[in-house]
Amino acid sequence: MANTSSTHAAPPVTAAQAQAHRAEILENPLQIYLLGIIISICGNVLISVSLNIQKYAHVRQSQRGSKPYYASAVWWCGVVLMGVGELGNFAAYGFAPASLIAPLGCVSVIASAIISVVFLKETVRAADIVGGSLAITGTYVLVTFAPHTSTHITAHLVQYYFVSWYFLLYLFLEIVIFCILLYVYKIKKVKHIVIVMLLVALLASLTVISVKAVSGMITESIKGQLQLIYPIFYIMLVVMIASCAFQIKFLNQAMKMFDATEVVPINFVFFTASAILAGIVFYQEFEGLALLNIFMFLFGCLLSFLGVFLITLNRPKIKQQDRNFIAMNQIPGTTHTDKVQPEAKTPTYGSLAAKFMCNRADQTDDS
Repeated sequence: MANTSSTHAAPPVTAAQAQAHRAEILENPLQIYLLGIIISICGNVLISVSLNIQKYAHVRQSQRGSKPYYASAVWWCGVVLMGVGELGNFAAYGFAPASLIAPLGCVSVIASAIISVVFLKETVRAADIVGGSLAITGTYVLVTFAPHTSTHITAHLVQYYFVSWYFLLYLFLEIVIFCILLYVYKIKKVKHIVIVMLLVALLASLTVISVKAVSGMITESIKGQLQLIYPIFYIMLVVMIASCAFQIKFLNQAMKMFDATEVVPINFVFFTASAILAGIVFYQEFEGLALLNIFMFLFGCLLSFLGVFLITLNRPKIKQQDRNFIAMNQIPGTTHTDKVQPEAKTPTYGSLAAKFMCNRADQTDDS
């Protein structure tokens, strides 16, 4: 489909045209599919390395107590690696199905567990070994049985999917559920971890849809079929930025109220489930997939979930200081000669795919 029309608006696409278009482009070469997997795995490994480098910089700064951590070249090296890793995850959505790229986030957890042992000399636990084995096995299974075909994402196809009745129904239900949860969370003041993480997951679903659309249209433009002249590209870009921003906001609130060992596995499970559902509803990624493949793919996701839970199980917790507690040196008329220990800071997450940074947030609680 050459984009040589005089107008910038993508012409309407009928169902018959969309089916013909999909039939023509569903033949996704194996090397392209594997390229998306490799890019995603490399991106997640880089993110794990960056988190451990940043933690190392914080540990060294706290021991020396000289200059602030942001003045350290080591810390900035970790930040740069983080950006490269997130860019890799963004690019991977342009080559492979969204329902496959999202579960590969468990690679970040596995890599961080290995790196923390080798690099930061942390203790190896039996739960780490069992959890890592389950996560690796689950990753292999889901990659093997995941959909091996993916459409070339063009502006015409995204516009057709965007106005389809099943996506509009899905979007309507998401908005209703989100409003109910937001009412319970903000107005009724119910601060339960499941409510907060469901808010994050609902936003993450829109993030995955928009990220794949933007990444796919950029990929097609690089190949020579310019997609950036169509309004649907900028609509998806706005949705991507807005959903990411609010997703990070609620994720940070969860990290402030709950420990990272609770947030990490729940966020991974909820995010992955929402990403798979988004891929099924919007991009129809499971269309034509055999029942055995679907079952084995979900089984691989389950193994990865169990692996992440075991790796994060019983990690040392950093509790927030009681807001009603008043330190001795802050009580009028009293003196306190001992040094007051600084309060542990809650990590913030400014990356595009917040779930990947959160996957090892338990390693950055002291940052």
